[in-house]
Amino acid sequence: MNKRIDGSDRKIDPVRRKALKADGTVVVDDRVEIGPTDLAFTEWAAAGLTVPDLPALRAYRLSRLQAEIQRHDCAGLLLFDPINIRYATDSSNMQLWTAHNPASAAFVPPAGKAVLWDFMNCTHLTDHLPLIGEVRHYGGKNRRLAVDRMEHAGFVALADLGVACTDGQPLTELARAVKNTNEIAAIRCTIHACESAMAEMRQQMEPGLSESAVWAALHAGNIRRGGEWIEARLMASGPRTNPWFQECGPRRIKAGDLLAFDTDMVGTYGYCCDISRTWLVGDGTPTATQKRLYQVAYDHIMTNIDRLEPGMRFGDMSRVAHRLPAAYRARRYPVLAHGVGLCDEYPAIRYPEDVDTHGYGGAFEVGMTLSVEAYIGAVDGKEGVKLEEQVVITDSGVVPLSCYPYEAAFLS
Repeated sequence: MNKRIDGSDRKIDPVRRKALKADGTVVVDDRVEIGPTDLAFTEWAAAGLTVPDLPALRAYRLSRLQAEIQRHDCAGLLLFDPINIRYATDSSNMQLWTAHNPASAAFVPPAGKAVLWDFMNCTHLTDHLPLIGEVRHYGGKNRRLAVDRMEHAGFVALADLGVACTDGQPLTELARAVKNTNEIAAIRCTIHACESAMAEMRQQMEPGLSESAVWAALHAGNIRRGGEWIEARLMASGPRTNPWFQECGPRRIKAGDLLAFDTDMVGTYGYCCDISRTWLVGDGTPTATQKRLYQVAYDHIMTNIDRLEPGMRFGDMSRVAHRLPAAYRARRYPVLAHGVGLCDEYPAIRYPEDVDTHGYGGAFEVGMTLSVEAYIGAVDGKEGVKLEEQVVITDSGVVPLSCYPYEAAFLS
């Protein structure tokens, strides 16, 4: 457990903090202003969570990328995707804006420090990041460059220089798939912050509020704890819960409605908490249909979590997974489970109906973190239930990372 103390060593910013471990070791909380807040650290300490060692976390992530660059025999990896840039360098400048404006890039060599191109006059935002070095020449005679994504003008310019571009996204996905203990610590902190914000959203929920008003409480809780952004607005109520993937809007929730949501929250340290719950609006009791939908969703994800194990092939998981009742297969969720780290990641585990068209090879490895999920709603149904849990694959099996309670009234 870490105890927060104020420090006077102020190299990065005037509120740079230190963390004091139980053994008396002082560790610098090496973050810029967007980092976790006092509220988050206080809650984590009360929960007995260990905050990640950020310098070690960054070094591990860069080493994972560089191992894939070497394995694929590339001169380097050129990154434009802000999530991949974050993974490689921990630079987090305007991630949403740079997702649709090509103002940031990073080059990762097979060894050594990365090179970052950022928006003008922003170098002060990454001065504290030790794995970003100066611009230099890499690759020697190797003219193969892995690129995650690029606008056409950049591709043409590299081709004119005789550089052969190869798809870099698989390199980043494979590197990001396996987390070490530091990443797991960061993910646990993010999930705790998200679940605290969910509890605040639950308190806010009452008949007469709009879906958007309820959803805003989750955003507010994330930001108050130093979280960053949310990838979607996946909350729906009443008849809007079927079919799924309707984002929240002005509809006012009513007593007896189901309220279903998927957090998709990029929280503290830039890690994602991707879990789902379905609640009953008001103080009533769920109907028989609502309970049946919820029970099927609950049984589905619990059975699938129980069947996951290290070394299992993805195709074998699709084969042995809990089989949805026929009435709910048409509107099944796109995946049984998927990787999750800085955002939704590799791998994607398909339902049996989708393996031939969308499945691929691979096996679960120790250190993979997954979101296991279900959407249960019939084509002719009026409501649907969404549930999802976040887990990590370990040597001894699957360990839950999220722990927000399920609804006892639906499972009785």
